[in-house]
Amino acid sequence: MPTTPDYLRIADDIIGAIREKKLRPEDKLPSIAQMAADYRVGTSTIQMVYVRLEALRVIRRHQGKGIFVTDPKTWMREP
Repeated sequence: MPTTPDYLRIADDIIGAIREKKLRPEDKLPSIAQMAADYRVGTSTIQMVYVRLEALRVIRRHQGKGIFVTDPKTWMREP
C-alpha cells in the first residue's frame, strides 16, 4: 500500500492551514530547523516542502528575513 511522501503531506498541511485561515498572507513560517523538529523529519524534507510551496507560489522567501505566506488569491482556485 503506497503512502504519501512526508514532504507532500506537510505541504498539504500548510496549504490546509492557509485555506482554513490559520495562516494568513504575510505570516512568517517557522525556520527549516524548527519545522523539521515540529514534524519530526529531516531538514532536507522541509527544504523539499518549501521548494514545492515556493514553486506553487504559496510562499515566498526573503533572504535573511524568512519565509512568508503569499496571498491565496494569487494561487488558490475556487472550489
